[in-house]
Amino acid sequence: MTKIDLRPVKLPDDKQETANHALARVRMYLAEHQDVSQVRVNVEDGDDPEPLELPREAVELLASLLAHLGAGRAVSVVPSDAELTTQQAADMLNVSRPFLIGLLDAGEIEYRTVGTHRRITAASLIEYQRRDDRRRRRVADELTQLGQEMGTI
Repeated sequence: MTKIDLRPVKLPDDKQETANHALARVRMYLAEHQDVSQVRVNVEDGDDPEPLELPREAVELLASLLAHLGAGRAVSVVPSDAELTTQQAADMLNVSRPFLIGLLDAGEIEYRTVGTHRRITAASLIEYQRRDDRRRRRVADELTQLGQEMGTI
């Protein structure tokens, strides 16, 4: 089990512009160097910049983090194999704990039992969110089509 800390990080307003500036530079680099699998950055530590090699995937994740932080949103990083308590999972879904328990009991989200406690992997929670988002989009599309057929839209 991976121990996690779900405390979100949110930048103060005066640092959001810095994040947006860094995001623009990172996105420009990634767009101009699409065939690069390793990204070299210079870390300034005193007088001598030290090169640091990063996997492209890590830099793409950094760009995503910068985008959210620059937009003023709080961000938490959760490994996919992290096991969440029911309260942590409910907080991530922005639902009540009893509602989440109902989803677990209905088989909507995979979980395992540790003693009397339920544990949900972050991957299972994210999969549920994706399925739920697809279902919501499909229903919204059907409602839009019905509204167009009835001439109300």
